[in-house]
Amino acid sequence: MKATLALALFLTTVAIPAVAQQSPATMPKIGSVDPRFQSYNVEMVEVIGGRFWRPYANRPAATPSLSGTPGGIDPALFEQRTPIDLSDPRLRKLAAALAPAYLRVSGTWANTVYFQDSDAAAPANPPVGFGGVLTRAEWNGVVEFAKATDAKIVTSFSTSAGTRDAAGTWTPVEARKFLDYTSSIGGSIAAAEFMNEPTFATAAGVPKGYDAAAYGRDFAVFAPFFRKAEPHALLLGPGSVGEGIDFIPVKLLPSKELLQSMGPNAVDVFSYHFYGAISERCGAAMGSKSTTSPEAELSEDWLSRTGRVEAFYAGLRDTYAPGKPMWVTETGEAACGGDRWASAYLDSFRYLDQLGQLARRSVKVVMHNTLAASDYGLLDEKTLAPRPNYWAALLWHNTMGTTVLDAGSAPSSSIHLYAQCMKDRPGGVTMLALNLNRTNMQSLRIPEKAIRYTMTARDLMSHTVQLNGVDLTLSSSGDVPTLTGVAAPEGEVHLPAASITFLAFAGANNPACN
Repeated sequence: MKATLALALFLTTVAIPAVAQQSPATMPKIGSVDPRFQSYNVEMVEVIGGRFWRPYANRPAATPSLSGTPGGIDPALFEQRTPIDLSDPRLRKLAAALAPAYLRVSGTWANTVYFQDSDAAAPANPPVGFGGVLTRAEWNGVVEFAKATDAKIVTSFSTSAGTRDAAGTWTPVEARKFLDYTSSIGGSIAAAEFMNEPTFATAAGVPKGYDAAAYGRDFAVFAPFFRKAEPHALLLGPGSVGEGIDFIPVKLLPSKELLQSMGPNAVDVFSYHFYGAISERCGAAMGSKSTTSPEAELSEDWLSRTGRVEAFYAGLRDTYAPGKPMWVTETGEAACGGDRWASAYLDSFRYLDQLGQLARRSVKVVMHNTLAASDYGLLDEKTLAPRPNYWAALLWHNTMGTTVLDAGSAPSSSIHLYAQCMKDRPGGVTMLALNLNRTNMQSLRIPEKAIRYTMTARDLMSHTVQLNGVDLTLSSSGDVPTLTGVAAPEGEVHLPAASITFLAFAGANNPACN
């Protein structure tokens, strides 16, 4: 009775007339995604400890240190943290609920990390030419976490001064030690980029004046080394960021020049990173053009940035690596740790719309930054409490399969529709409907019964969300609850204002899903 009452309460808004939708039984296949399509990052700085983005709730440090922060970035934006405990049972349980997935351990700090290939304690300071130290014990923790959560490891390599010869060219000496140790403990690398975000090379610890030609010389050393050392791993690249939309007022190394220097068909997978804006942490120094706002979060301009950037990189892929699959190996609400509302329900629309758009555009894998660090983490880094985006991720994981369908036209510009074959149900179809209208209910007309999962919140800035009117929480023992839907009969389905609805048509018998 309580759940029924709550459901009734959040449906009491003005409805827009329903329009008949394309039948789930006849939605055609338009593509497919990797079984590990929905994946996540654990930043290298989380693994080794160091200075990462300071949560907005924390006061600035009185005397911030330059140690362990990427070059050119205000150290006051960071705070010191101890290494993440990847053995934590609750963290493993929450990550395993999203399995299978790729676990990417990389980020800006990976560009300057030194792997200490011994069991000795980490030195107080990293060796000359490096910015941090990764110990055997810390990397072993990553490998064990991946095994426990059905995650495959994706990474990148250190490219700072300590990895280079007298001429300034990258050498595989450090990388070989890292890969050999990974193999010795029963781990494996599923895929890797050479450098994290080479378009933003000023934060990579590379020599002064580093350009596309220098990157090409380095890549010419790295590629044959990596293919021989990890013959079963995928070589990703270039892993660029900051292009396709004009919002970063700093000089970048253009991906076009990087790809030209790499040579034709140099990678197995074309990878890039996507952020639609810079968070207010860094945006104050970069200007209002670089930032976004809560008022813009449900706008077409904001949500369309995903597709505009994908189209930019797809054009480069078609020229320099034709036919190769595309992965987004890092994305989140905004760069520099996310905005204040990245941890709120408001960002779940961006999160799910991005997955829907990229699946339609044949992007095979999307890695969210991060699992449990800073404001854009799926989990609160202190308590490990699931944030709204975690529940959104879980709903996608539980209902969406790997075959992408054409959901047809939406009845309103305020509704975004996506569809995929239903997970683990031959013939079944799942449709995702996002009602972006902040004040009005809207409606769909469905030709057959479905199971409905509607996600709402009492406020768009809330950190608590409801599923069909009931608060989503972990059990007292930290277990992930079973997400149970409600019956939706054939006919009109109401979409509450600012709501996210998954409709599972188990009996669709769509031939593309058999």
